[in-house]
Amino acid sequence: MFRLDGKVALVTGCGTLGDGWGNGKAAAAVLARLGASVYGCDLDIDAARQSAEAIAAEGGNIQVRQADVRDARQVVELVQACLAAHGRIDILVNNVGRSEPGDPVTMSEEAWNDQIQVNLTSAFLCCKHVIPLMKAAGGGSIINISSIAGLRYAGKPQVGYAAAKAALMQMTATTAVIYAKDGVRLNSVVPGLMFTPLVQRLAQKYAGGDYEGFVAHRHGQVPTGRMGDSWDVAHAVAFLACDESRYITGQQLVVDGGITLSTP
Repeated sequence: MFRLDGKVALVTGCGTLGDGWGNGKAAAAVLARLGASVYGCDLDIDAARQSAEAIAAEGGNIQVRQADVRDARQVVELVQACLAAHGRIDILVNNVGRSEPGDPVTMSEEAWNDQIQVNLTSAFLCCKHVIPLMKAAGGGSIINISSIAGLRYAGKPQVGYAAAKAALMQMTATTAVIYAKDGVRLNSVVPGLMFTPLVQRLAQKYAGGDYEGFVAHRHGQVPTGRMGDSWDVAHAVAFLACDESRYITGQQLVVDGGITLSTP
């Protein structure tokens, strides 16, 4: 059970610099551990290569390339490169995302447009070019990484990110219904507050660089008393990628330690 032998997984945003494990790196690692051949991309090719080295050191089958999945031409090239390497795409993990602070008054129009491009359009473009391949092959699984910010106010002024992640979940659900008859499943993994290398940058953006205080505050927000980590996200991705979840489509798998059920 829960094996992906013979499957090919395309994972966007797979890179993490250093020894840490971001969501994309961990997802790629878990999929590889389950037997999938992973083709990953990242805007930062050095980060992608570091992830590939860590996964290959475990014995995983992974190839990576640089790609900006906000750009339609580069998405087409990414998909074609994966096909050239493996001949098929069975799993797509849309993991690219970034949060920027601001509300409609304080956020520039440029920052707003960028948030939509990074967090929503990237997934749209990958779905656009992968779904026809999955449909022709008789099915596949697409997992879009959203955020609890798309479900509720998560304690930070990030209106562009929140709006894009909410839209991503609705795009996922709607598309899932449209392609259900073709065996193409789409689901959202919805992380809460996760303790990943990204927290360092978030502390700079939202807490004036007070990393320890920011981490303690985030731990305290969660009913379990601690943030989750990238492996919690990766294991949710793996479940939705496997055939054991074959009757699940259009759903949101919330991975948040109960925070969305508690009062702010």
